[in-house]
Amino acid sequence: MRHVIALDVGGTGMKAALVGAGPVPGGPPVLLHQARRATGRERGAEAVVGSILDFAAELRAYGERHFGEPAAAAGVAVPGIVDSGRGIAVYAANLGWRDVPLRALLAERLGGVPVALGHDVRTGGLAEGRVGAGRGADRFLFVALGTGIAGAIGVEGRVEAGAHGFAGEIGHIVVRPGGTPCPCGQRGCLERFASAAAVSEAWADACGDPGADAADCAKAVESGDPRAVAVWRHAVDALADGLVTALTLLDPRTLIIGGGLAEAGDTLFDPLRTAVENRVTFQKVPSIVPAALGDTAGSLGAGLMAWDLIAPAPPATPTDLPEVTP
Repeated sequence: MRHVIALDVGGTGMKAALVGAGPVPGGPPVLLHQARRATGRERGAEAVVGSILDFAAELRAYGERHFGEPAAAAGVAVPGIVDSGRGIAVYAANLGWRDVPLRALLAERLGGVPVALGHDVRTGGLAEGRVGAGRGADRFLFVALGTGIAGAIGVEGRVEAGAHGFAGEIGHIVVRPGGTPCPCGQRGCLERFASAAAVSEAWADACGDPGADAADCAKAVESGDPRAVAVWRHAVDALADGLVTALTLLDPRTLIIGGGLAEAGDTLFDPLRTAVENRVTFQKVPSIVPAALGDTAGSLGAGLMAWDLIAPAPPATPTDLPEVTP
């Protein structure tokens, strides 16, 4: 059975899959086999790269044994700064590497098959936009609300990386000029107010429990705690301000929200939709929907990148599927 290797590399662990083509052309791919490994980052950057290469080789051997042939291509998603055009993992603070020619190294280890390299959030966004919550949308914006905030700009089934690999960094839109300092060097960046980490910090301060997090804040909001409601409203207002800036620039048909904060469900989405609608003037409000693929998004996106090296997917059109209802 023809298949590809998909690797989703995180700060501490790697998720991987062997991905087969779906039964319907242009439909969602099939996860034939899934596995996980530690990155070994405590042993240094070279050990991380070695772990990735070894894991990919194991997956290739597994596919050959179980499906009768080696993988036809591979896709890998990594954090940090990525030059996908040249296939270089430029920098990742949590993995300790700089300027790693990961695409070439993987291609050599895998016997010369084509390899695609992508940024982790953009890769997950590719999967969400093409086969997940945004399926059928010709223009989508995926926003991940995690430790920070990052995005993926989808255009006709592809994700835009930008001229220098920084497209989609919505977390560094300044929404509160002169506000909280951000590690990027600016003040008042969106992720300092509306990321899961920011909400966790604000709620821990408000409730006096240093171990409290964003999920606890959401539960307190649902129970009517006025302190939690104030923290939550502050985050939602900042998020809506940042999103309306993005909507004005990009005009997406579908806005997909993922990451830890999105797990709050309607506690987030109901006030967020209202806040966005209250801010727009001439702009069209897109469908605002939760991400659908969970922690398989990275592997599926890496698989899609690999399949695109073999048989590029046709552009999406807004008539592919019925319109998504929030």
